[in-house]
Amino acid sequence: MNTLAEIKSFLEPKKLAVAGASRNPKKFGGIVLAELKKKGFELYPVNPAAGEISGLKCYASVSELPDGVDKLLIVTPGTQTAAVVEQAIRRGVGSIWIQQKSETPEALDLALQHRMKVISGRCILMFAEPVESIHGFHRWLSKVFGSYPK
Repeated sequence: MNTLAEIKSFLEPKKLAVAGASRNPKKFGGIVLAELKKKGFELYPVNPAAGEISGLKCYASVSELPDGVDKLLIVTPGTQTAAVVEQAIRRGVGSIWIQQKSETPEALDLALQHRMKVISGRCILMFAEPVESIHGFHRWLSKVFGSYPK
């Protein structure tokens, strides 16, 4: 499991790409994009089927991201995660956060073999400040039951 310092390091500065960003505001890829945008993040959505999402230019793949974007949140279906990690490796992305339910052993192994900094097993919305609503309650529960990172 990741430390709180590793998680905070990933979240600062507030600049990251989001692979699996969605135009559908009810899908997690749409929810996370809207929440992070509201929290002041500079976002680079990645979705091969969209030119723009929420007023942000969308990139067809991780390989098309502009220079200087070296952190990637992956919220794709698990069947696509390893391919996105491969793109991130080729692109030289230094840190990735693989959202819960997007994780696969293959994707995690691939990232670790290439010495990428990886956050996994966590929901980014429990850590991206300010933490509100249900995510704040989940964070409180994880602190009460000892699963919050130290």
